[in-house]
Amino acid sequence: MELIRGLHNLRPRHRGCVTTIGAFDGVHHGHQAVLQQLIDKGQELNLPTTVVVFEPLPREYFAPLQAPARLMSFREKFQAFKALGIDRVLRIRFTPGFQDMGAKEFIQQVFVKGLGAQYIIVGDDLRFGRNRGGDFKLLQTEGQIHGFDVVATSTLKIRNDRVSSTRIRKALEDSDFELAEMLLGKPYSIAGRVIVGQQLGRHLHAPTANIALRRLRAPMSGVYAVEVEIGERSLQGVANVGSRPTVDDSLNAILEVHILDFNEDIYGKKITVIFRKKIRDEQKFDSIDELKEQIHKDIDTGRQYFVASANT
Repeated sequence: MELIRGLHNLRPRHRGCVTTIGAFDGVHHGHQAVLQQLIDKGQELNLPTTVVVFEPLPREYFAPLQAPARLMSFREKFQAFKALGIDRVLRIRFTPGFQDMGAKEFIQQVFVKGLGAQYIIVGDDLRFGRNRGGDFKLLQTEGQIHGFDVVATSTLKIRNDRVSSTRIRKALEDSDFELAEMLLGKPYSIAGRVIVGQQLGRHLHAPTANIALRRLRAPMSGVYAVEVEIGERSLQGVANVGSRPTVDDSLNAILEVHILDFNEDIYGKKITVIFRKKIRDEQKFDSIDELKEQIHKDIDTGRQYFVASANT
């Protein structure tokens, strides 16, 4: 799959495609239905599929601290597109220039001049362009002028409610991992490369693998029993997601994972952390000693969870 970094990197060979645009945070069942529809149409017309996304997301650009927490990083999203069989991803950097671009100019620059789109699939609630002035009806009208077809996606419902990233975030906040998995089509996980942290865990006799989340906030916070995938291996662990209030109260979210009965150097390796059960909320302790005591209680709780799960 090809990543096109910005409109300025589009080439004549990229023109002529079927395309869609959106945030696609989580690439959940609803997104998957849209993307499969796109793939099917691409095969029917013998055209490549192109997904258009913004980085940062517009809501993150306008109000980074108030924007909804991301379900996944761009890299995770890209890998999900690749696994589904998408041909190309056009990543457009959201800038003041795009903020001020009128809706018709947006259509011209992205879909007509840029991609030469022949078929576009979007949600009927799509808004784009300056002051969110563009909508599905305008896109259809411009399609008649410029020669591309536009269709709206149908809403996918599970348990009598719409599948959405917002609903998944609420499920994760509520630690309803069963519902989150149902909406996503797989267990909720966070993947990334292990980085060098402050190595406080070693001093607390509970070494951790740290992952940079590359987002301001995670969609949930606390301590969790998790499964950790390293290559083909699946291990058990306890993870903390949050700002580490006892240590440094960082603005950016941090994921720290203690892998049970594990003592290998995995710096730089990619791991996937699958969330299974919440143990407790994140909290601030009065001392490092209190934190150390609670960490070992959390590890014992995690062990008990996995033993109980194995016996059910």
